[in-house]
Amino acid sequence: MRLAAIFALAPLLLAACVASPYGPTMPPLPAVTAASPGAGVTVPPPQYRRQLVADPTGAAPGTIVVDPASRYLYLVQEDGMALRYGVGVGKAGMEWSGKARVAFKREWPRWTPTRDMIARDPQRYAQWAGGMEGGEGNPLGARALYLFEGGKDTLYRIHGTNEPASIGKAMSSGCIRLMNEDIIDLYNRVPAGTSVIVLPVQQAGA
Repeated sequence: MRLAAIFALAPLLLAACVASPYGPTMPPLPAVTAASPGAGVTVPPPQYRRQLVADPTGAAPGTIVVDPASRYLYLVQEDGMALRYGVGVGKAGMEWSGKARVAFKREWPRWTPTRDMIARDPQRYAQWAGGMEGGEGNPLGARALYLFEGGKDTLYRIHGTNEPASIGKAMSSGCIRLMNEDIIDLYNRVPAGTSVIVLPVQQAGA
């Protein structure tokens, strides 16, 4: 079943991290390596490396569609194609789904854990209650896209990671994470205002 059919079958409920609208022309994609930032780290399996594929979503060009069950993010292109990126997603009990938009973007963003994160694991997160400056040790990685719905911050982000081994796994606090080099690529392709659809886990990948 195409993901487009899923959109019609079930509503997506958001839960509680001058160019063409779908980015520059697609260049030949190099093989993903552990290049800086993040040099010397393990790269994800080949299926999670950035590649141009036939679009399975049916969404409009320029839309970001996240399929958490398959651990893929699609940036829909013209002519029935999409750029596919491997992602890490929320662990059990922290999955989220819905429709949002990219309200704004940040390079080497500052990170502040949510109150829920601090309450769940104060030993790990309380020390950063005032925030952590951006940098290679920051959990948001090299870039972040901030997702809003109806003018309200969802507290979820699409961002980079300093843990590339987490790509293809469900281990985040709900946000969608990409390899740093992939979030830089996506960041350069999408403007503020980009539509984002995250499918429910039980219906994604169909």
